[in-house]
Amino acid sequence: MNIGIFLFDDVEELDAVGPYEVLTWAAGEREGFADVFTMAVTTDPVRCAKGMRIVPDYSLETAPPLDVLIVPGGVGTRELAQNAAVLDYVREQAARCRWVTSVCTGVRVLLAAGPAVGKRVTTHWGAIAEIRSSGLALEVLDDVRFVRDGNVVTAAGVSAGIDMALWLVGELGDPGFARAVQKGIEYFPAPPYSASV
Repeated sequence: MNIGIFLFDDVEELDAVGPYEVLTWAAGEREGFADVFTMAVTTDPVRCAKGMRIVPDYSLETAPPLDVLIVPGGVGTRELAQNAAVLDYVREQAARCRWVTSVCTGVRVLLAAGPAVGKRVTTHWGAIAEIRSSGLALEVLDDVRFVRDGNVVTAAGVSAGIDMALWLVGELGDPGFARAVQKGIEYFPAPPYSASV
C-alpha cells in the first residue's frame, strides 16, 4: 500500500510531519503495512511555514500510484488550490485511492480538485468561515478532530492530523494496532492548561 503526503512551500510542519510519524511508526512495526513517502511538484526542497526544509521523496511525475493521499494545510494551500497541474494530480489519484485525506486547510485543495465537494468536512478553526462560505462542502463541522464522509477524511488543524492518522492505522490495520502505535509514539495529550502538571 502506498501512502503519499503531499508537500508544498508554506506547508504547516506538524500537518505533514504528525501523520508521517504515525504512519511510518506503523510501517516499522508491521512488515508490509505500507510504504509511506512524501511528494511535491518537484523534488526541490520545500520550505515549510516556519522555516523547516524537507526534501520530497518523489515529484508528481515520479511518485507511485497512491492508495492513501494526505494533503496537509498551511498558507501554501491558497496557491496550491489554484494550480491546475496539482488539482489534476489530486483528481487522478483520488479516483483510485482507498482514502483521500486532508489536514487543516488542506481541505481547500480537496474542495478545489473535487473529492471533498458535497461532503461533510472540517478544517482549522480559523478557516471554518471561509470554507463554509465557499459553498462547496455539504457541511463544515467545527469542534471535531476529524470527519469521515465516504472515503474522504478531513482533519482539523495542526495536531488533529495525528488523530486522523491513528484512525487510518486502525482502518488499514485494526484498532488494537492503532492503540499500539499510539502507545509507541506516546501520544496521550495532556495539555498544561487543562491538566494537572
